[in-house]
Amino acid sequence: MFDIGFSELMVIGLVALIVIGPERLPRVARTLGHLAGRLQRYVNDVKADINHEVELDELRKMRDTVHQAASGFESTVHSELNKTESELNQAAESAAGVSTAPIQPAQSIEKSTESPQAAPAIPEKSA
Repeated sequence: MFDIGFSELMVIGLVALIVIGPERLPRVARTLGHLAGRLQRYVNDVKADINHEVELDELRKMRDTVHQAASGFESTVHSELNKTESELNQAAESAAGVSTAPIQPAQSIEKSTESPQAAPAIPEKSA
């Protein structure tokens, strides 16, 4: 963040020792350390809150995209179902109009087509 070298820190420490005095310097340094720690925690909390808000915004955008895709899929399915239903209704109506002859039961059809036949002869092998 700040580009402060060791020599610059020595100058700041020497000036602080002269201005504040040797009795109060440890207490002031401790207080400055606590304030620096609080400042660092506050900055980290703000960064975490900003990252959390960015993630929430991305999740909201993703949710909206998924919702739009689901709505599109649902409308497509409904339109295809309606189309299929109308086609089936038309086929049923056309089948009902064409089929006016009575339908024979399956047993009567089988009886009328069956006729007794002799079993086919099996040729014998010559040795």
